[in-house]
Amino acid sequence: MVKEVIVVEGKQDVIAVNRAVEADCLITGGFTLKPSMIEDIRRAYEKRGIIILTDPDGAGERIRKYLSERFPNAKHAFVPKCDATANDDVGIEQASPEAIKKALDKVRYLEWTPTKIFTSQDLVLNGLSGSPSASIRRADLGAILGIGFANAKTFLNRLNHYGVTRMEFEQAIQILKQNAEENVTE
Repeated sequence: MVKEVIVVEGKQDVIAVNRAVEADCLITGGFTLKPSMIEDIRRAYEKRGIIILTDPDGAGERIRKYLSERFPNAKHAFVPKCDATANDDVGIEQASPEAIKKALDKVRYLEWTPTKIFTSQDLVLNGLSGSPSASIRRADLGAILGIGFANAKTFLNRLNHYGVTRMEFEQAIQILKQNAEENVTE
């Protein structure tokens, strides 16, 4: 049983989460959160804590940002877009139980005072920005680190705001390199 209440966007997301783990969930119903829903989330946040698990798309990111501003100590879980896509639809409801468990195992806190460990130079030097495969590499690295997919600017922001250490980053880059080498030899 997950101690915190998991905040998702829709009813089908709850079904997907419950296939993966035993947890209580709250449904935002999309971006137009009703005041009563905000109050339900606030009560859960204060009593048990919450984990924000929104869809890996633009609307999901807007909901995550909105909730993060109101509930600064919320935990965040990210299912990679590639693991949350089926039938031309992107969402938590499309994710496998394994993908959801993996995301919940990599829960992170948003740090309001960024660490400033990483710069855009780190992205360029590691092929995460300014190269033809940068988008794919960011998606893969985001999955390894548990910070999700994002454009270069947002990805850098997440590296500095979600407590990623230099050691974690370097280890994840090594995993990326190993995976790339394995794919070449296959």
